[in-house]
Amino acid sequence: MDRTASVLARAETLCRSRGVRLTPPRRRVLEILCASDRPLGAYEILAAMRGPGKASAAPPTVYRALDFLLEQGLVHRLETLHAFIGCTHPDHPHSSQFLICADCGEVQELEDDALTERLGSAAAESGFRPRRPVVEVIGTCAGCAHKGPPGETDRRPPPTASE
Repeated sequence: MDRTASVLARAETLCRSRGVRLTPPRRRVLEILCASDRPLGAYEILAAMRGPGKASAAPPTVYRALDFLLEQGLVHRLETLHAFIGCTHPDHPHSSQFLICADCGEVQELEDDALTERLGSAAAESGFRPRRPVVEVIGTCAGCAHKGPPGETDRRPPPTASE
């Protein structure tokens, strides 16, 4: 079973166990996000839903589906990119952290409980009540960091501390 099919099957099971429905439009939005190799904005999802041979979809359909998928923890909204990405572990509620490569657009989801706890403590100490704790770190992924200038194929590892 490929990754997208596996995610969709898990989503169906989770929704059924929670007493909610993964309707065809919701399922299609999740499928589009899971099949993508990068985060997508709502209008990119809409364009994919309107592809050749597909039924017409309207923006409210996509936004309602995204709201449902967010509520169920099946996708995450990346605030800095104004885009969405499928959740890598929707089986349990969690606060995620994201490493976003500014060069290639790759996004890696982390789940660091210690970081989540520390952020919660810092917020509580200051009297702040977070609504949606989202941590996004913009930088350069390991793959891009190892690339040389454009056109160069040498993928040298980064220097060690002793160099």
